[in-house]
Amino acid sequence: MPPTDARTGEARAGDVARTDGRGAEGRGADGEGDAGGTGSGTSAVAGGCEDTLDLDLHAPVPLPSVPVPSAAAPAEPPDPGGDDPLDGVAGWGPATTPLGAFHLVPVEVERDLALLTGWMNDPAVAEYWHLAGPPGTTEAHLRAQLDGDGRSVPCLGVLDGTPMSYWEVYRADLDPLARYYPARPHDTGLHLLIGRIADRGRGTGAVLLRAVADHVLDRRPSCARVVAEPDLRNTASVAAFLAGGFRFALETELPDKRAALMIRERALRELL
Repeated sequence: MPPTDARTGEARAGDVARTDGRGAEGRGADGEGDAGGTGSGTSAVAGGCEDTLDLDLHAPVPLPSVPVPSAAAPAEPPDPGGDDPLDGVAGWGPATTPLGAFHLVPVEVERDLALLTGWMNDPAVAEYWHLAGPPGTTEAHLRAQLDGDGRSVPCLGVLDGTPMSYWEVYRADLDPLARYYPARPHDTGLHLLIGRIADRGRGTGAVLLRAVADHVLDRRPSCARVVAEPDLRNTASVAAFLAGGFRFALETELPDKRAALMIRERALRELL
């Protein structure tokens, strides 16, 4: 599963299993403490045949021009009876946050690969996501999800028009993670990392975690809980989830880490 740590990288997005583009056997997702978030596990597609000597990891990467839906006409909640396991993330529209309008924009490899490769090579991110290396490494991780059945959707987090974070929204009840906790139908998981250094260590992760979790609950009527699984050692990440309205549910031993299962429930969202 992607790491679910919300530290410097601010929430590391959970890893997706290489074989099916899903979570528990892949990477995790982190929140506020380290830029890394909850990261991912080992990738079956190594990308080791590429020469990293030609990859300038310090050169500035131009931000892609990411179109976001108009906020003029908020979309109606999608029909949960459709075939999309996540009820059409691309059409969810903006989430309102104290920091500005926030959109989850599904990744397009050709448009976003350079930016995401740069983020994955940030040491604070690489510590949890384990995707440092040439563009092929990041691309393989993205395509494992994009070529799947839609149960995990990689997204850019776009704040007031600027890409600043990476998210993975996934069906936790259909993920290998469900083997390790009492999953319920339509549980939705989050992995995330904060890519822009200027957005780290300022509480941004907690604000966005609350906003995105509530956005999931608003846009997915069949979902009663949003879950995450940060590394238990990542106390800053766990603190970000707590500050973002999640509660600590239990400890669980995953294949790649001992995790804290964090849950934000529809029934308790007004209390936390």
